[in-house]
Amino acid sequence: AVVSTQSTGMSKEEYESREDTVQAFKKKNKLGRFNPEVQAKLAAQEQENKERALKMNVGDRCEANTPNQPARRGEIMFVGETNFKAGYWVGVKFDEPVGKHDGLVEGKRYFTCQNKYGAMVQPRYVEVGDFPPLDDDLFSDDEI
Repeated sequence: AVVSTQSTGMSKEEYESREDTVQAFKKKNKLGRFNPEVQAKLAAQEQENKERALKMNVGDRCEANTPNQPARRGEIMFVGETNFKAGYWVGVKFDEPVGKHDGLVEGKRYFTCQNKYGAMVQPRYVEVGDFPPLDDDLFSDDEI
């Protein structure tokens, strides 16, 4: 968590110099962002995201497999770094309204699509390939 100097009534430097704060406790016990193992894992994820992103292109078909969500298919509309969060991100226009927005994130337009069809996804959760739109017609004339 980020400490607001307004909430503590002291400067950032003064807060960081104290030994009776949550931040000092975390540093002393190597917790959260002060844990070298956590930092190494985050750095590895960021490197994986960058390597994967550099192999993706706008227009590629893809499937997004984010944790705790069903697989969602769509088209890559954006690949790159963003203003809303550090690192590389993939903007996906899904085939169905299973997204979060229309390509506008925190006031910046990264791509354009219908509302609820777009999402920004970490590259490690996106697989590029031959992913045609899913056929909603369960009872096709081709199969009886």
